[in-house]
Amino acid sequence: MSDFIPVNEPLLDGNEKKYLQECIDTGWISSEGPFVRQFEERFAGRVGRQQGVAVANGSGALDIAVHALRLGPGDEVILPAFTIISCAASVVRAGATPVLVDADPVTWNMSAEQVAARITERTKAIMVVHLYGLPVDVDPILELARKHDLRIIEDAAQMHGQACRGRSCGSFGDISTFSFYPNKHITTGEGGMVVCDDPDLAERCRGLRNLCFQAHKRFVHEELGWNYRMTNLQAALGLAQLERLDWFVARKRAMGRRYTELLGETAGIQTPLPRTGYAENIYWVYGVVLEDSVPFDAEEAMKRLAALGIGTRPFFWPMHQQPVFEKLGLFPAERYPVAERLARRGFYLPSGMALTEPDIEKVAKGVKEVLG
Repeated sequence: MSDFIPVNEPLLDGNEKKYLQECIDTGWISSEGPFVRQFEERFAGRVGRQQGVAVANGSGALDIAVHALRLGPGDEVILPAFTIISCAASVVRAGATPVLVDADPVTWNMSAEQVAARITERTKAIMVVHLYGLPVDVDPILELARKHDLRIIEDAAQMHGQACRGRSCGSFGDISTFSFYPNKHITTGEGGMVVCDDPDLAERCRGLRNLCFQAHKRFVHEELGWNYRMTNLQAALGLAQLERLDWFVARKRAMGRRYTELLGETAGIQTPLPRTGYAENIYWVYGVVLEDSVPFDAEEAMKRLAALGIGTRPFFWPMHQQPVFEKLGLFPAERYPVAERLARRGFYLPSGMALTEPDIEKVAKGVKEVLG
């Protein structure tokens, strides 16, 4: 339908066309083009890192991060039950064991208390995943890592421009990852980034990104890697988007505030927490959770909103209830009630950069109508 409001629509009205045209004019469209290095350096600098490694997507960034830290069989990695499957999949593919913690019902993130309870002698790393707009309170988790000599993988896929206690998300721990999917604050269509401070670790990431070619014996391989390279075309988009990140962040926060003005007093839904003592919500998406008093679940609410011309997307399904992991015998009889409830009663509203004020008003009106 022509007046349908999609869940996401990016804005590409900066220097994107100019930089893409430069790629075409010069013939540099592959991963060897100059925009890749420019994007790596400027993005890493923006998040307070020394090294940036651009990759094909955020899931690939996680694969590389786990392998770069040499996590494998016998190693346990603590991560949230409530997250995208890429996080657990990267651990499983490496042969390591994912160990889950439940979500906080208000911030929807993991906490240090939950992590501390899951540390064993086999724990080798913690995967910190910031979700939906508010970051994890990282400092106490970093203290746990120091105490137990653990590595930190920070998944900041949704946190472009966000900070925790004044430090950029993506600057914490041993290695951090980002995604540039079209629904992110910065998009390259598909794409991702690994950032860190250790030049040797970054070089290992570059090798894993590029099939582990060797400098002097290109087609002789000592280790298996991936073709996870980012193209010059993608990097050109990313660089143009990065130039406008501050404006994008301000726009997203304005959208979030407006949604809350219109929906904050609506009976039957939990709206996002605007801020905590360590961060202000960046509203990557505007998520809502149906209260128990609502006689239907998120799936039904989304169907009713679609009938009103409003696109939505469900919250993540818990890792311990993923059929693929059940078939592998992972997480038997484990329960994470907050993650289970968020998956069944949570969804997010249209939240793209191109969303207009009339769109927001229509969405809010639709939500109120659906809730009666």
